[in-house]
Formats: sequence, structure tokens, C-alpha cells
Amino acid sequence: MIRILVSGLFLLLAATAPTRAMNELLPPFGFRWGDPPRRVEAVLSGAKAHIVDRKQDGSRSIWTVEGLVHPGLQRTLFTFKNDKLIEVELQYEYPDWSIERYNEQMGTVRRYFDGKYGVGKLVSRSRDTDTDIVQTLVGYQWMVGTTMLELFYFSAEKPPLITKHYNFTPNPICNLILNRE
Repeated sequence: MIRILVSGLFLLLAATAPTRAMNELLPPFGFRWGDPPRRVEAVLSGAKAHIVDRKQDGSRSIWTVEGLVHPGLQRTLFTFKNDKLIEVELQYEYPDWSIERYNEQMGTVRRYFDGKYGVGKLVSRSRDTDTDIVQTLVGYQWMVGTTMLELFYFSAEKPPLITKHYNFTPNPICNLILNRE
């Protein structure tokens, strides 16, 4: 019997004030918060990345981009509000990683942020076993000047139904979300 596993790390960066602080965390790839879509698209084009989807959600526009070169990076989501960049989500996938490897990585990233920004605040810890898919969510938060940094770990597992012995094929996803409004 095969055990299904999805696991990921999510990193959220959000500004809590409109002014730019000296220690504000910036989005990746040399972008700045508030960049217009035309600048982002020009940089993506120069990097030979492709916008594979564009969605509108009220005043937000969300682009799904593939082709940015970074180890394990599968896709990147850019979110604009009122034609200003407010969020960048990096989605990483390592098909050969086990649940143990993702747990280890979560600990490593959390300890790094604890050392750099002070001890993070636990903002979420849940384990849902109400269905045949067991879901786990753990999240931490740090304040960096006017920026809020959040790190989340998520996993969903469907244990085997017939036997106690199993193999599993992980389909992990690691997300890095950078958000500023």
C-alpha cells in the first residue's frame, strides 16, 4: 500500500506600516515593494521566466510564474494590489525529500530566524485527524521593523488502509511567501 504525503514550508513577509524602515525585509530577485506590474514583467522576461497564469481577485492581481532559476524552485506567485507589488510566494519542490527531511528543514529555518530576529512566536499548531487525511500545520512569526515574517510547515498524509507496513512517495512543496501591504 502506498502512503500519500504532501509537505511544505511557507514563509510570509508582510509590512505592518506604510513607511520603509531601514531593517525592512525586501522581496527577492531585486524587486521593491510597490513595483508596478510592467517592471516586474520586464525583469521576468529578461530572466526568461514565463507568466503561465494571471488571475484577478478583487483589487488583487496574481501571476503564476515558472522558469526562475533557483534550486528546487518550481513556481513563483506575484501578487499586486492597485498595480503595486505586495507579495511574492516562492514554491519549492524536492520530490526526493522525506517527511523527516522537511521536518529537519523547518527546524533549521526556524533556528536561523530565531538567531537573526529573536525567538519567533508560535502562531499556529494544529493536527486535523477528522478525515482519512491527517493534516498538520505549524506556524511561527517574527517582527522585523515594520515587517512581519511568518514561517509555516504544512503536511497532509493519507495512511494506508490495509496494512501497517508501507512505502510512501513524497510530493513535498516548500513555499517562501514574501508579502507586504
